[in-house]
Amino acid sequence: MSSELRIETTEAKRLHVSCQTDVEVKHGVGLHARPAVTFTRLAKSFPCSIEVAVNGSDVWLNGKSIIKIMSARIRKGSVLRIRADGILAEEAIKELKELVERNFDEDKKHGRTG
Repeated sequence: MSSELRIETTEAKRLHVSCQTDVEVKHGVGLHARPAVTFTRLAKSFPCSIEVAVNGSDVWLNGKSIIKIMSARIRKGSVLRIRADGILAEEAIKELKELVERNFDEDKKHGRTG
């Protein structure tokens, strides 16, 4: 019984990861309503905590909160530092960075091409 518990604990530690990345917002108007919803919806799909700092600020915002992200008034050219802590943190960081790099998939939604 104790060996099973040890295995589960080891597995949990292996899955619990902290990581971060930087990405520049290139979307024409930054994180306005639609991109902010897209970002936070993706962030909420991960079980880890996700936080965002803007332009080197030491203030970390809850990346799953539409209110926090929209109130930050993130403009084109802003650099987001995205950090995640917990299970699937690496995947969360990778997918959120790719979403920002794809301009929040706004071009696809509105029939525009890059």
